[in-house]
Formats: sequence, C-alpha cells, structure tokens
Amino acid sequence: MQERSTSRIVVMTAGGLNPQVMVNALARHFSDIHVIAEQPESKLAILKRRAKRFGWPHALGQLGTTIASRLGKTIAASRAAEIIEQYGLSGEPNPAIPVSHLASLNDPACHALVTKLEPAAIFTISCRILSPATLAAAPCPVINFHAGINPVYRGQMGGYWARVEGDEANFGGTVHLVDKGTDTGAILYESRVAPSKRDTMATYPLLITAASTAVAIQALQDAVSGALRPYEPAGRSVLRFPPPLWTWLYHGLTKGIW
Repeated sequence: MQERSTSRIVVMTAGGLNPQVMVNALARHFSDIHVIAEQPESKLAILKRRAKRFGWPHALGQLGTTIASRLGKTIAASRAAEIIEQYGLSGEPNPAIPVSHLASLNDPACHALVTKLEPAAIFTISCRILSPATLAAAPCPVINFHAGINPVYRGQMGGYWARVEGDEANFGGTVHLVDKGTDTGAILYESRVAPSKRDTMATYPLLITAASTAVAIQALQDAVSGALRPYEPAGRSVLRFPPPLWTWLYHGLTKGIW
C-alpha cells in the first residue's frame, strides 16, 4: 500500500475521561487531529435495549451494578488520577484540538463531515456501533480501541471478566479494524497490563486505555504509511456485558473483584 497524501486523524467518540486521555496521547504524535463527538446514548435507551435482550430483571440488575460501582466515586477518582500520572498522560480537554459535535456518528451529517475532512485514518473509542452507511462513508481504515482482549472479551467490561475468570494474563486492550460486528474486526495490536489491588470496575477501562496508548499510536502510524498488518484472532469469541448486581456482589465478596 502507498503512503497516503494526508496524515489527518479523525477520532470518533461519545466523550468521557478515557477517550480524552487517548486523544491527548494521540495529539502528541499527530499534528492534525479532528474529533467528532456524538451525544452519548441515554441511560433509558440502553436499559430498554438490554431489557429486550436479557429481560427486565437482568437489565435492571445491570443498571444496579452501574449505580453501585459508582458509589465509590471518590476512591475511583483518586486511583484514576494516579493512573494518569503514572503513564504521564492528561485527561484535560485540549483547546488546540478541533471538535465537531453531532447527534450521532451514524447521521448523514457525520458522513458529510468525514468526506470533507478526508482523513488518513479514523479512530473510534467509546462510541456507538457504526452503521454500514457510516463505514461506507469512510475513505480510509477505521480503527477501534477496545478495553478488552478480543475475541474472548468482546463487548463491555473486558478487564472485569478477565479477572473474574482467573485470566489476568489477558487483562488488556485490543486495537483492531472495524467491521459490521461488535469488536469482531481483524486485530492490529494488543496490550496487556496488571491491575492493582486498588482497581475496580470503575478504573479497569482507564488503566487499560492508559497502557494501550502506544499501540494505538503505532496502529495509526501504520495506517498513515499504508503499512497495516491485520490478523484474525484465535480462540473462542464471547460478547460480554456488565454483570447484574447480584453477580457483581458475589465476585466482590468472594474474590475481592469489584
């Protein structure tokens, strides 16, 4: 593949601390970054979708876990600051990075903006699943960061489930190409890290994100230079979801995994 004439990176995200940490890390290595930020899905929309898939009791149990895990917000904030400092990163918004705000990455307005920006690569992190129309509008590789090791920890809470299953050797993140599935695209790089005793479900994703900035940068450098080398992942493929409250409490009380 030939090197692209542009080196612009477009980051697609619904925002938050973890994506901001990644964006700031990317901005240190790429001078031309443009963020397209969509509005996060409402908690009600997510709840209804999960209820349709699992039933209302299970979906409400998942919501209960989310609420309960955030009760230790002060402790989690302290650990989050420690992680960011440890990796020499920043979670503060960077006013030098242009940001376009849209309702959804799957809206025609996003397709038109991508066409206008002509990126060398699109990088997605913490956003909704891209529609076939959005993927078709991309004139370049679309690369996703997933806070879990694919394919066994696809979906959500990959770090948590790796710990629960006694598989801490696979506590980490994956940078992969985006296809129509959920974290099913060909893999570019993986990154693994050991969680500390202070880490919980509230900080696992940030820890994995911070430890994976280098492989994300490398993947985008490969995309810009036309040197991507994707490979198909081996092993079983499992789509993960947040645990319901009773499962979270069980593993927390019996294994110390929160």
